[in-house]
This record gives sequence, C-alpha cells and structure tokens, in this order.
Amino acid sequence: MNLALSGTNSAPRISHLGTSAILFEAPGELNLANQRRIWALAERASTWPNVREAVPGLTNLMLILDPPPRDPDALKQLLLDGWASGEELHPKPKTLKIPIVYGGEGGPHLRDVAEGTGLSVDEVVRLHSQPTYTVYAVGQHAGYCYLGGLNPRLFMPRRKVPLVSIPAGSLSIAGMQTGVSASRGPSGWHTIGRAEISFFDPTNRPPARLKPGDIVQFVVEGILE
Repeated sequence: MNLALSGTNSAPRISHLGTSAILFEAPGELNLANQRRIWALAERASTWPNVREAVPGLTNLMLILDPPPRDPDALKQLLLDGWASGEELHPKPKTLKIPIVYGGEGGPHLRDVAEGTGLSVDEVVRLHSQPTYTVYAVGQHAGYCYLGGLNPRLFMPRRKVPLVSIPAGSLSIAGMQTGVSASRGPSGWHTIGRAEISFFDPTNRPPARLKPGDIVQFVVEGILE
C-alpha cells in the first residue's frame, strides 16, 4: 500500500519493502536542500519505536523495522508529518581531500568524456576538480559516497554497455553524479581517474570513512594520456 499527500508531482510516496522495511520517496529534484530534509527525517525516525535503522538515500529514506509495527499507517503518518515540517539537518562536515590521477589506465574514459561534452581533456579535469562536493548519501556498496556538486557542463549519460568490473579507487561520472568506487565491482559510469584511498574498514567504528553532509575535494595529482 502507498500512502501519499494529495497531488502527484509534489507528493511523497511511501511503500513497503517486504514485511520489515518501508521506503519513503521525497518529491522534488535532487539537490542539497532536499537532502538536508532527508537527513533530518532520518535522524528523527531513528528514535521511533520499531525502527532499527534509518538509512538516507538520494531523495529517499529506508526504515528497517524490528519488529514490524502493528499499525504501519501510524508510522507512515509520522514520516509525512516529519517531511511536511520542512526541517533540515546541517551537520558539522568533515572535509576530505582526495588526490586523483586523471586519465591513463586508471581513467580510460577521460577522453570519451571530453569528446562527449565538447571540452578539452584539461577543461574536463579543471571543471571536475574545481567544485567542493557534498556527500549526499552513502550506499550502493559499502562506503561508496554519492556526491552532489558536479558542474552541469560535465553531464554524461550512463554507458550503453556497463563494465563488468572496475577497481576500487576508480573515479567515475554519469548524469549529474560523480564518485570514487570503494570496492571492485560492475559500473555503468565513465571512469576518468583513480585515487589511492580506502573508504570502508569493518574494523573501524563507524566503518565508513564519510557520512552524509561531509565535504570532498579532488586534488589533481596528474593527468595522463
């Protein structure tokens, strides 16, 4: 069952994920203001009965329930009320500077991105390394950070044929997203560089190096052909 406010484009959507989780999908565009509302809602929801974990995503929030509540509609109404409050969370960010070698074997699609955007390789590197990025969400695989702040001139559609595997530390872009892979795995993005960094260590508490609201800056360590 979905429970939503009146309207379509401006209405949150709430749906069940099996019997032990609920997904809240926020309306509107992906931007920092909406993500701050998601973070605030996650912080609020983490204190509710039956909520074992509140996991913020990109314009969504997943609640893992233990045990499932007897009255799920009451929990859904709490989500709607929390979103309607407009509350934003402004966490104190940690800043991480990540040295990147653009191009070469670690960034085999750098020239493809240059051709696709109509820019030179140097312009792609400059526009990519210039912004200060905000961690919008952590997920997809352990420690991976979805970053907001990519220059619109670097917009590239996803690859038509995904890659079977890219190594950990691969810096890639697709659409208006960019990020560094925390572990080896498949990818439909364009890999433009490489970093020597660890984003996840299960022996640490917390195991993920970054959290939503943290800041990432890419530092050009080199540009290879």
